[in-house]
Amino acid sequence: MSLQNLEIVPRLLPDVRAGRKLHTIRWREREIVPGPMLYVNMRDASDTVMVWVTHIEKMPLSDIASRLGKSTDWPDTILLEGMREHYPRIEMDSEVVIIHRLPPEA
Repeated sequence: MSLQNLEIVPRLLPDVRAGRKLHTIRWREREIVPGPMLYVNMRDASDTVMVWVTHIEKMPLSDIASRLGKSTDWPDTILLEGMREHYPRIEMDSEVVIIHRLPPEA
């Protein structure tokens, strides 16, 4: 079995490496399960970060900000705009997956 991996935009990798970003929100992508996972820079496949996925949650996009304690930072319009950078057809009622993980050094 090969190592599970996800592509990530380059601008997020510094926060992943520093342990400031401990979750990823995905919509209609491959299934990720708890265990080791490799983040791959979508613009440079040689740039990777190994992390440990602790658990997965599924919920509507509309519940994400509250669940992650980001309601003030991510009002619906901001969250939807940000998610549509990656998923142009996503809606607030779309079911998404939150992939929770430990910092890279853990």
